[in-house]
Amino acid sequence: MSALSVRGRTGHGKAHSRTSTPWSRKTKLVSAVLGALLAGGGAYAATNWAVGLSAGSSGEAQSATVSNLTITAVASPSATNLLYPGGNGDVVMTITNPNPYPVTITAVNLPTNTTYATGYTTSALTTTQTGCLATTPNDVLWNYSTATSGTSHTLTSALTVAASGTLTVTMTNDASMTAAVPAACEATYFSMPSLTGVTATGGAATATTSPATDSWTS
Repeated sequence: MSALSVRGRTGHGKAHSRTSTPWSRKTKLVSAVLGALLAGGGAYAATNWAVGLSAGSSGEAQSATVSNLTITAVASPSATNLLYPGGNGDVVMTITNPNPYPVTITAVNLPTNTTYATGYTTSALTTTQTGCLATTPNDVLWNYSTATSGTSHTLTSALTVAASGTLTVTMTNDASMTAAVPAACEATYFSMPSLTGVTATGGAATATTSPATDSWTS
């Protein structure tokens, strides 16, 4: 009995030793890892080493370049008000904005009232109309132009051309034909004289829907 008792206690002791030792090692390992993490986190949260910013700290930006607009005569949409001696007619054009931002036009600058349009046989504006040239003169000019070149004429509504976009506009009754126009200018298409400038600004704005209708009235 005494030997069995001793073996029983020894066996129980060994079994207890085999069961508890691996668990104890795992517990110590996990505790060590958690302790290290908590210690690191605690050091970050509680640090008194505040970091500031040096004077003059900055970054670099760059502004876009400015490119001129292009205004071109087009036949579509066709003019509603047609020219006749002593009357006014529509001018159809496209305005192209090559800039990467919208451009808003508020006024145009006109050449003199002795600077005339050139007449063409078709809306393609490729073959000139004999007897109806600017040098004839044909007496087709911009309405409200004066003896002074570069006069500014405010648009009824500002026109905004989208970034890298093109806007088609009909300028209502902004071409003029005098009563002295030659007979050869009947049923003729006209390329109006070049504008001398525009009043325009670049910057964020809502683009005008194309095709648009506008004018200057003085």
